[in-house]
Amino acid sequence: MDTTQYLDVFIDESNEHIEALYQKLLELEKNPNEKAIIEDIFRSAHTLKGMSATMGYNDLATLTHTLENVFDAIRYDRVHVQSEMIDLLVETVDHLNTMVEDIASGGNGSLNISDVAKQLEMLEKRQLNVVADSTSEQEKGFINTSSTFTDIDEFELSILNESHERGFQNYEITVQLREDCLLKGARVFMVFEVLEHLGEVIKSVPSVSNLEEENFDYTFSVILVSNQNSKEITEKIKKVSEIDSVQINPFSVTNYRVSKESKSAVKENVDNPINKEGPKTKEQQEHSKNQHKTIRVNIEKLDVLMNLFEELIIDRGRLEQISSDLKNADLQESVERMTRVSSDLQNIILTMRMVPIDQVFSRFPRMVRKLARDLNKEVDIEIIGANTELDRTVIDEIGDPIVHLLRNAIDHGIETPEERMQKGKPEKGTIKLKAYHSGNHVFIEIEDDGAGINKEKVLSKALANDLLTERESEALTEQQIFELIMESGFSTADKISDISGRGVGLDVVKNTIESLGGSISIDSELEKGSIFSVQLPLTLTIISVLLVELNKEKYAIPLSSIIETAIVSREQIFSAHHKKVIDFRGKVVPIVNLKDVFGIPNTNVDEEYTSIVIVKKGEKMAALVVDSFIGQQEVVLKSLGSYLSNIFAISGATILGDGQVALIIDSNAIIK
Repeated sequence: MDTTQYLDVFIDESNEHIEALYQKLLELEKNPNEKAIIEDIFRSAHTLKGMSATMGYNDLATLTHTLENVFDAIRYDRVHVQSEMIDLLVETVDHLNTMVEDIASGGNGSLNISDVAKQLEMLEKRQLNVVADSTSEQEKGFINTSSTFTDIDEFELSILNESHERGFQNYEITVQLREDCLLKGARVFMVFEVLEHLGEVIKSVPSVSNLEEENFDYTFSVILVSNQNSKEITEKIKKVSEIDSVQINPFSVTNYRVSKESKSAVKENVDNPINKEGPKTKEQQEHSKNQHKTIRVNIEKLDVLMNLFEELIIDRGRLEQISSDLKNADLQESVERMTRVSSDLQNIILTMRMVPIDQVFSRFPRMVRKLARDLNKEVDIEIIGANTELDRTVIDEIGDPIVHLLRNAIDHGIETPEERMQKGKPEKGTIKLKAYHSGNHVFIEIEDDGAGINKEKVLSKALANDLLTERESEALTEQQIFELIMESGFSTADKISDISGRGVGLDVVKNTIESLGGSISIDSELEKGSIFSVQLPLTLTIISVLLVELNKEKYAIPLSSIIETAIVSREQIFSAHHKKVIDFRGKVVPIVNLKDVFGIPNTNVDEEYTSIVIVKKGEKMAALVVDSFIGQQEVVLKSLGSYLSNIFAISGATILGDGQVALIIDSNAIIK
């Protein structure tokens, strides 16, 4: 069978399952007895194994099968989860990830897995021996291997396991009919009728069809799930005539593995027969029906769709201008309808390109865990705002810079437990990884409660490296001093480690972020910790803006940054620290004249009233002074090109409906 057409889907789904394995293993370390987590891990491993085998990637299928065996043992309490096991299990998933990455890059996914597979098998066998030595089968409620039932499938095992967790009893019942019984099928039917009143029959040997056709001698066995005791069950069965004997024993699923034949017939997402909650509601059925209705779309197709839609937006603006000039009622009505429809279409296209930043963040907890163990440190990572959405193209690029910042925080930010105790800090350090929207940007903050940055040490190192003069150093703000560590090759470390060097490589981080149209800033307090703040554009090329005028020239301010517009009188403007400010709802907000920012001649110095636009960046605000407001409009954000990429406070330009070009103001840069 040619499977190449399914390769992209296989890679995408494999990555999803591997990510799920990583995440659930970290959860399992914190909650080793949580059955739901164990079931999720087993299910992901089982699905990945089946996909790999189907696609012909044998090494991947073999290793996943070995991992599945371990969790099969954990599910049924033959192996107990210990923290020492997690390292091996995470290492196994690392191998799986390596193989999938090899397949994605055109390889065949081959890898020498003998060592890790052997360790997994030893883990499984060693734990089984421990359990067998410490507890007898009778004490554990096991049945012996001579049980009638030898081909329990995975679905039946899951039912029996769950019934035990819910407090039900699993019984194996063997019924011997008298040899003079004439209607064996009728007697079996009567026994089953009794059993149905006592609980739920899961399986029978011989099969139900053979029992109905009387294709058996005089003995048959069933597995029954019930909340009744064995004595009561035996007495009720014996009330059926022509029964010679009834044997009833506890039935344990612990000694059973899924048969190869039954694996192919496993049903997923089937209602549990012992579920007493009743049938699904109409809403639940509808949700179940719709939850898998998704398709995968190549990002390049979305790029083409976005470019076509941008042209449509420009033409829509032109039509709006024409209809406004002609004042034709029919034309205006058609244009208004087109505007509504295109706005809905725009929202859908933009939403299709946006993905939660959790796709990047989800891999960091395991990295932090491993790195902290390697450095003999104790570190917790707290993730805030993982559901913040960002354009897919940016998501693909920001992973490596954030990884480097986290490694820096762990290696040179967080102290050892001993050092932290001497400073009166908790032994375990904390790193907060936070994402949030602000205006037309996403901010990602990496905050640690470690040693902070020694600005005197940074300055002395910068002077020694001739990065600046004594006079220049005196004029630097505290934040500018901290940002010196992002100069190429700069380091304050006495010993550069192979993990990271605070400063070594940060220039690469800075360059990568700036190449995405973003920026990075640093704030730190000695012995308290540091905050690295990364600002990234959403890269939404279609944005809503407020058009304003400065000396007859049009500028656009993104609506997402604007809190309010206002006209203030001269009496409402005050001076504080040699700067003009206004009182905005009890807060002191600095005034920024955009004409001063862009070098435009200011002819309105003595005006009685001033038009302002109040913008925000996080908790900070500023009041931008403009000549007048034109109105709200949706525009297409166009890049100014490489020659004009470094213009302060300008993020791009747009073509308006009348053909004029308006520059788009980056209010975040002005506030900063």
